Amino acid sequence: MGRTLLPKHVAAVIKQQKDPLRALGMFNSAARDDGFKHTLLTYKCMADKLGSHGEFKAMEDVISEMRMNLDNSSLEGIYVGAMRSYGRRGKVQAAVDTFERMDFYGCEPTVLSYNAIMNVLVEFGHYDQAHKVYLRMLDKGIVPDIYTFTIRIKSFCRTRRPHAALRLLRNLPQRGYDANAVSYCTIIRGLYEEDCRCEACNLFEEMLSLILRALEVMSEMLDNGCSPDIWTYNIIINGLCKMGNVSDATVVLNDVIAKGYLPDVFTFNTLIDGYCKRLQLDKALEIVDRMWTHEMVKRGCHPNIITYNILTENLCKANRVKEASDLLVKMTNEGLAPDTISFNTLIHGFCRNSDLDGAYDLFRKLKQDKFFPTIDTYNIMICAFSDKLNVHMAEQIYNEMIDKGCLPDTYTYSVLVNGFCRTGDTDRAYEFLIIMINKGFIPTMGTFGRVINCLSVAHRVHEAVGLIHVMVRSGVVPEVVHTILSVDKREIAAPKILVEELLKKGHITYFAYELLLFWTIEGEHQNFLIQISDARGFVLLRFSVN
Repeated sequence: MGRTLLPKHVAAVIKQQKDPLRALGMFNSAARDDGFKHTLLTYKCMADKLGSHGEFKAMEDVISEMRMNLDNSSLEGIYVGAMRSYGRRGKVQAAVDTFERMDFYGCEPTVLSYNAIMNVLVEFGHYDQAHKVYLRMLDKGIVPDIYTFTIRIKSFCRTRRPHAALRLLRNLPQRGYDANAVSYCTIIRGLYEEDCRCEACNLFEEMLSLILRALEVMSEMLDNGCSPDIWTYNIIINGLCKMGNVSDATVVLNDVIAKGYLPDVFTFNTLIDGYCKRLQLDKALEIVDRMWTHEMVKRGCHPNIITYNILTENLCKANRVKEASDLLVKMTNEGLAPDTISFNTLIHGFCRNSDLDGAYDLFRKLKQDKFFPTIDTYNIMICAFSDKLNVHMAEQIYNEMIDKGCLPDTYTYSVLVNGFCRTGDTDRAYEFLIIMINKGFIPTMGTFGRVINCLSVAHRVHEAVGLIHVMVRSGVVPEVVHTILSVDKREIAAPKILVEELLKKGHITYFAYELLLFWTIEGEHQNFLIQISDARGFVLLRFSVN
């Protein structure tokens, strides 16, 4: 009598197999074995394997078969995995479609599914849609969890609203949750990017005090004969790394192993990230080698896509792009499929090292590997060519981006406007600035200033003054303007204060300053129409100045 084939055996074979289509062949072969039936475990392993390698047609076929053989109400984990796989490849609409079909197939989404789709939407800049999903979740009576709030914090920070993120962080205890390190670090970065450095430093100090308290708690547990578990150790290791004490974190890891606990991939990734931030890349690479030891692999703890992405990013930052490229090959050989972040990081690395040919070749290779460039991919390439003053190529990639249905963001337009200003193409800089405004994006004071300076130098002062008034109407003014309580006085004073600020910040030359100051003063005594048109003469904005 032959040995009975069990689902756990099939699942183990699928996980070990590097070639997803070969794994699928084994999966199908198992189904023909007498008495064997695929379970939720084997279906999930197969769907995840295919999804992680971008074999989406095969993945959907497996999911369709699964729906016919299993209780659909129990398949949420499969759909969550599919959404994440689509998200990693930049296929946002496919992820959304998967989420929307869950109800139809009798699988009621829980907070896990809502978190998965919200995270995909936020990662690719669809912040409004993510917010609508959140409201829909609340409307259905589904209670958010800490991951929901972490995703919303990320969304607030990416839309330049770190103070809204901070308010949410402060409200977490009232909702029954403690803020995690990811939430703190996201907001700290958001505050720094908005130049709120004092608040960022205070928040960092607060985070460190929580970590020190966690160390005290662990010490108390040991004194009371209560052994910490791997989750407790992970918190401590993560905290020590955030504080920069990576060597102490490594000592804690060794203690974990000595006590017989099994570190997980999160433990190792935290240490790898910690060493990378301390610029000790060789130490980080040693940890990866340690993860590939027989004992770790046997216990199911081996590097994942996050491990390699952390290393790729930091190798590129250290100008070790060749090693980063080799790492991508090694990752593929180990059966891990690179994701969009992997490619974007390497493309950015080539650009940072002035190898535009290498970046462009990899950019074009994406489609061959069944990847789709994301908004970040396009922005990296547009910025690289603009920096090299090849704005023709930058605009060509922008047009391709539009054709592929990938919507530009404020960064895209700012980079193009800056590129055209630097190459002296005032018409295109002006036109792209107006397109940017019409799309609902508010340019920064620097972006406005560069175009205003180009227009002034070209003696197109009327258009430059028009942009000054657009800035005032859009609230892109120095903080002092908001302290003027009288509306009439504010309207008169704002343009002059703004022109002074543009000169002070170095956004315009003194020549432009004198021209603009004269026109803004004259504007106090005149009623005239501001009309902004594109290069073809179409009126884009029109308003009167009293």
